[in-house]
Formats: sequence, C-alpha cells, structure tokens
Amino acid sequence: MKILMVYAHPEPKSMNGAMFHTAITTLQKAGHEVKTSDLYAMPFNPISDRTNFTSVYDDAFFKQQLEEKHASRIHGFAADIAAEQEKVAWCDVMIWQFPLWWFSVPAILKGWVDRVFAMGTSYGDGHIYETGIYTGKKAMLSLTTGGPENAYLPGGLHGDLDVLLKPIHRGIFQFTGFSVLEPQVIYGPVRLTPEERAEALEQWALRLTHIAEEATIEVTAY
Repeated sequence: MKILMVYAHPEPKSMNGAMFHTAITTLQKAGHEVKTSDLYAMPFNPISDRTNFTSVYDDAFFKQQLEEKHASRIHGFAADIAAEQEKVAWCDVMIWQFPLWWFSVPAILKGWVDRVFAMGTSYGDGHIYETGIYTGKKAMLSLTTGGPENAYLPGGLHGDLDVLLKPIHRGIFQFTGFSVLEPQVIYGPVRLTPEERAEALEQWALRLTHIAEEATIEVTAY
C-alpha cells in the first residue's frame, strides 16, 4: 500500500515523534511504501492567502475557493502546496500524527488542510462525501491527549472523544471521500512509565502490521 504520514509536533523526542517513527519503520518493514510530511521540520507555512498560488483569477478581490478552482484548472498552485496535493492523491491510506490541542489539531496541521485540500483538487462540482474525490482511500487519526482515558468518555470531564473528533472524521475525511479507520489514541503519555510507553508503541506497531486488512468505522452525520 501507499501510505502518507502527516506529522505535526514540534518536539522530535515526544511521544508523537516516537509514534511517527515507529509507524514509518513498521510500515516499511511490512512492505508498504511510505511518504511523509513532517510539518514543523519542513517547515510548512500554515497561512492561507494569495501565496497559495502562482496564478491569479481575480486580482481585485481575493476569494480563495475561486482562486483554487482556477489554479486547479491551470496548475497554478505554489510549489509547496502542489507537492502536498500530489502526496494526498498518491496515497491509499493517510495517517495524521498529532497531539490533541484545544480539542482539535495543532494550527500547523489545520493550516495544511486549509491550503492543501483545495476546491478543484480535493472537492467540488458535487464531489463530496460518497462521491468525493478521495473515494477508495482511507484515513486515520493517531493522537495523544493530555488527560486520562476516562476524561474522554461519554459523560467524562471533556466529553466523548468520538464526538470531539467528528469535525475531522466527518467534516474533512468523509467530506472529501475518505473512509475512516478507528483512531489510535495514547492517553496522557506524560503520566505513563517508560515501560507503559514502550508497550503503547508496541501495540501501535502491531496494529500497523495489519492495516491493509483493517475495516473502516461508521461515522454518523451531524
């Protein structure tokens, strides 16, 4: 399989960094082809504006979706965006590795979506959800949390994690046609012993060895 790892954490020695590198090693060992986007290391510019484009549709008023549609027709995206769009189009499975910050993804990862998932290349002209451009591809969130697992259950302190992740699962992945795999979550890694962290990484590697056969999950509409 062709697998894209999108990684968003500023510290390479973090648990997220360990999960990222464990995934690459495990997937390659299993015979999969892996491409990566290490957003902080690149460094990827998350700010979406006219620098997204080498082309101009309307120089008097900037409307991003119209500029995206125009750029999609004439290959007018900036080189950094075009490179990321090619990776997304190439992959069979896309995995995001990140820490849950303010109940969502880090800003650099959201900015990556804002710039890369463009009208005309990732969606548009009726190609959304079941008819999405990325139909046939799978996507997975792999993340860490600050709090313990019981804080992310229905009725827990922070609420149901599945509900917190729905804007990504439904609003980004399924909207563009991706099918969704069960998220991989390591709760409160800062509170784990070295042995527990090592065990968590082993379980992550074990799951990845069977990723080609893994079934997708149902994500309900809002």
